[in-house]
Amino acid sequence: MLKRKLRIGSMLFVMLTFILSTVFAGPVSANTSSLLFSSASGKPAATQKAARNQAWEDYDRPEQYETIISEKDVFHTMRDGVILAADIHRPDAAGPFPVILTQAPYGKSSMLNEYFVKRGYVHVVVDVRGTGSSQGTWDSFGPAEQQDGKELVEWAAKQPWSSGKVGLYGASYMAINQFFTAAQHPKGLAAMFPIVPMGDSYRDIVMSGGQVNTGFIPLWLGLVTGTSLMPPSYTITDPVKAAGVLVSHAGQISGFQSNTLLSALTGGEVAYDGPFHWQRSPLLVADKVKVPTFVTGGLHDIFQRGEPLLYEKLKSNGVTTKLLMGNWTHGDFGSGLPADHVPPLDQIALRWFDQYVKGMKTKAEHIPDVTQFVLGEGHFEVQPGWPHSKATAEKYYLRSGNLLTKDTPSSNEGSENMLQVPVNGLCSGSASQWTMGILGVLPCTKDNRLTETTEVTYTTAPVNRDVHISGPIAAKIYASTTAKDAVLSVRVTDVAPDGTSTELTAGWLAASHRALDTGKSRFLNGENIQPWHPFTKEAVQEVTPGEIMELDVEIFPTNARIKEGHQLRVSIGPSDIPHALSPAPMLQKQLGGVVKILHDKQHPSSIILPIVK
Repeated sequence: MLKRKLRIGSMLFVMLTFILSTVFAGPVSANTSSLLFSSASGKPAATQKAARNQAWEDYDRPEQYETIISEKDVFHTMRDGVILAADIHRPDAAGPFPVILTQAPYGKSSMLNEYFVKRGYVHVVVDVRGTGSSQGTWDSFGPAEQQDGKELVEWAAKQPWSSGKVGLYGASYMAINQFFTAAQHPKGLAAMFPIVPMGDSYRDIVMSGGQVNTGFIPLWLGLVTGTSLMPPSYTITDPVKAAGVLVSHAGQISGFQSNTLLSALTGGEVAYDGPFHWQRSPLLVADKVKVPTFVTGGLHDIFQRGEPLLYEKLKSNGVTTKLLMGNWTHGDFGSGLPADHVPPLDQIALRWFDQYVKGMKTKAEHIPDVTQFVLGEGHFEVQPGWPHSKATAEKYYLRSGNLLTKDTPSSNEGSENMLQVPVNGLCSGSASQWTMGILGVLPCTKDNRLTETTEVTYTTAPVNRDVHISGPIAAKIYASTTAKDAVLSVRVTDVAPDGTSTELTAGWLAASHRALDTGKSRFLNGENIQPWHPFTKEAVQEVTPGEIMELDVEIFPTNARIKEGHQLRVSIGPSDIPHALSPAPMLQKQLGGVVKILHDKQHPSSIILPIVK
């Protein structure tokens, strides 16, 4: 079922590329080796195997109900008179049953999860207001939509087929709105299972380091637009209501969708952090979430940054929570499972809901708190918390001769120049990640060497032992430009003995957004390893041509091992197409500028890595 949904989603995104170009006038497997604990644990292999089998034991139940009753377009009138449409899928048997609720903006008809229903759950899928077959105006996690979540849980809990207990389930958009719903403490809500959720609207997805995410945002807005322009499923039975909904949805194209994109591209409200993004950031309401939560994410997901932060926030508040990070983009989450004793996502979710919604004893609390795929190793690994409790900050310096070393630079080392152009990055791992794997079909996205020909690179000598990197990364780059603004795209790659340069993670920063809030930054061993920038209009700093600036670049967290004989590389580029494009006013200031990267004793450009020993 999951794979079928993913195929449908991928086809929709490809088809909507054409829609995007016309509407918006813009561009449009895990290995199965054995699960290991950290090599620093010192546990014998047999002990590790016993521990991991106990932690990730198989859990499943046979189907109890062969036949499913589906009630399509069940209408519920909300508090303000707007009518939302739901599909209700339940076992063909006398209830009541616990409920799993999914709130979707992409059309509810393809969201049924038969796996849950055949094991004794009612799956309720609702088109959020202004989308699919529902009335109203869509504004993406706006106040009305957030209130709808609470009302829908309490409505579902009171239905005659309901046991009164509700769990929240879904991926991406359907994961994000779970946090807004849970933060309101609706009666009956017992647990949630968000798959690839966003944490921070501005920093995670919309504006990468102050640049518009042109790789995903137009695609996403086009997806919502395209699915909402499909005739409602009740068109034949109630053509008047259907026509009204379709006309209303068509009228929205010039509303939220186009206004959001135009605001970001032209340097309007959306281009800066503020109320628009605060209202839509689950991290800002996570303190109010109290129900058991299983967070699933991906090391190459578009929400790679926010997923572990959500887990960390919930865990620090004493909420029962788990984190699973796979080797996934946004388009293939869950692929390759089962692997390394990690079951398929449906089985994990069943175990979670059976305990916290149905009230069974499944030992869900024994699932490891944090399990991550290890890039470079090819398997999943249980780790002690996030961030990794055994990580220490290690500094590597950018050096003349394109070297990356732990030795500090001398006073007479030179600098590197880079032309500021907005077309760098198409042949990189980033291009695949930020188009949800769509551009992953290009062979060059699996090897950054072509992109690196227009970047400045710094590479270590081959390492003489495995180096485990786990957590957020920071780069401090001393730079100047001949223009009035500049953009840095900083990538971290694993260079194999044959020269293949595999992107692990990356970060971005516009020089005008270099203001740093150390109070909100993360420090490790005294080093700022996760710099936090305000990105507000008030915090913007002018860029003076020729003036040397300290640019603290947040590089998104990863979990990887640089194997013995491999090399670690840092590459700095002037842009990251198709992922990111500067808003028009910023782009005008930076085009044609020559950026100088300094790395002498007075300007020791460096990268801070969380190393687990």
